[in-house]
Amino acid sequence: MDQRPDLNKKISTKDFTEFYWLKSELVEFCVKVGLRTTGSKLEVTERIETYLDTGNKDEKRLKDESKSESKFDWKNSDLSLNTIITDNYINTENVRSFFKKQIGIHFKFNVKFMKWMKANRGKTLGMAVEEWKRIDTEKKTETQPKEIAPQFEYNRFIRDFLADNPNMERATGIKLWKIKKSMRGDNVYTREDLNWISDELKEGKLL
Repeated sequence: MDQRPDLNKKISTKDFTEFYWLKSELVEFCVKVGLRTTGSKLEVTERIETYLDTGNKDEKRLKDESKSESKFDWKNSDLSLNTIITDNYINTENVRSFFKKQIGIHFKFNVKFMKWMKANRGKTLGMAVEEWKRIDTEKKTETQPKEIAPQFEYNRFIRDFLADNPNMERATGIKLWKIKKSMRGDNVYTREDLNWISDELKEGKLL
């Protein structure tokens, strides 16, 4: 089992991305090296990864280099079914109101739909409406559990552990999670993870 390295300026990008870090640890690192600490855990993680890759702390320059070409105002512009999804698209209250008018008050942004919007620049909001309806219908008929965003690794791990081991207690899943997150690699539960506590299971110390 690889020991988790210290999170400091000497850590490699590979080691950083292959181990689990609490957001508090990421924020502490940002403070030490002079990076912004605001944003979601994913945003802070990406900020640190960019810094480790390039040594660059100048986010303004990086944003300028990848600046969107479109100047469309998604906050205030009138929207229609023919409005093109531009490269500077963002979810706004204006967009939410448009979709509620087209779909109904039950409209909500969800992970699949937001991914579709990001990947389908050049298509229209009319196509987006149809895609949301398709995703919603699929969600109502599928038996798969609800998708959990990547930043919620712990929730996903415990959910999958309990689904695979309905007779075991949550505390056992938490114990297994603590082992998993200290190791190199992803934090996705697999049945093989039980091998790490096999002796305790055999002795009946864990349920």
